[in-house]
Amino acid sequence: MTASTIELARALIARPSVTPDDAGCQELLQARLAPLGFHCETIARNGVTNLWARRGDAGPLVCFAGHTDVVPAGPREKWDSDPFEPALRAGRLYGRGAADMKGSLAAFVTAIEAFVAAQPRHAGSIALLLTSDEEGPAKDGTVAVIEQLVARREIPDFCIVGEPTSVQRAGDMVKNGRRGSLSAKLTVHGVQGHVAYPDQGMNAVHMVSPAIAELASTVWDNGNDFFPPTTWQVSNIRAGTGAANVIPGEAEVLFNFRFSTASTPEGLQQRVQRILERNAVKCDLAWELGAKPYLTDAGVLVDAAIEAIREVQGFAPELSTTGGTSDGRFLSEICPHVIELGPTNASIHKVNEYVPLRDLEVLPGMYRALLARLLR
Repeated sequence: MTASTIELARALIARPSVTPDDAGCQELLQARLAPLGFHCETIARNGVTNLWARRGDAGPLVCFAGHTDVVPAGPREKWDSDPFEPALRAGRLYGRGAADMKGSLAAFVTAIEAFVAAQPRHAGSIALLLTSDEEGPAKDGTVAVIEQLVARREIPDFCIVGEPTSVQRAGDMVKNGRRGSLSAKLTVHGVQGHVAYPDQGMNAVHMVSPAIAELASTVWDNGNDFFPPTTWQVSNIRAGTGAANVIPGEAEVLFNFRFSTASTPEGLQQRVQRILERNAVKCDLAWELGAKPYLTDAGVLVDAAIEAIREVQGFAPELSTTGGTSDGRFLSEICPHVIELGPTNASIHKVNEYVPLRDLEVLPGMYRALLARLLR
């Protein structure tokens, strides 16, 4: 499978699918899946291209999920080679999206091809869910496909997301959950004035500073067996007119929680509100829930992943819930078993992004071994 996986990954990287443009990636993958007996359905919404491809109509339904869109490459001169002209150097495949996540997509397809060739009458069904809206707002991608699946009661039993989860070697870390993300914009209302006459103004920055200090030092929870403690971070502060002699009458503070299942969005919001009131901050507060935390505990899928990785790599993976959000947060709303397993992530979203060729050698074997265990 190795040569086929590398060539397919190169073909995908060569398509400049900067979010939300799919740039023909899904069409390329459909051409590989259709001869295997997959029914391929394009679900487009608001300029986003999504693919739902399924082989079989029986249960259990195993779904591989991922995204064809990539983040912008940035200035060409920063790269050692063109980010959309895949390059092989020193045991690595370079190009935007190589690790996040076109390498995984290629491995999905070649694993499925090998599995179907060996077991053309396999039990259950195999599906592939792809979107071009994971790196963007993520409002018309996986969410749109899930709405269709729920409407027709076509619910996956197991989902494997191809996010780059590994650290040193492919398979050394599996994400069996992710933290939630809760953001807010805090607008503080003071009174603008001249810095020489502070009694005639009310400095919005001074007003909010004690509250920021308290929020930063608060222990929100202690986490649990699966999640680290909830964290709170300021991401931006803006205030004033830019002049050195004007008291800022308004300040805007953007902040974010990455929270575990030990806390709830409602509970975090209430605690923030109490801190602001205790510090007498005159303000408006607008919240946005980006993601709820999810967790797949030990069970059929997690056990199958551990066994598959041990078979191919000779070691058991670490289970982790660290990192940012992924489309696993949407899939977990309908699917009881969701994990994320992909290549090493040292270069994702960076200049000279790459995937080790060794990862492309072993990932298809892991995915194939997963199918063998889930579709017995």
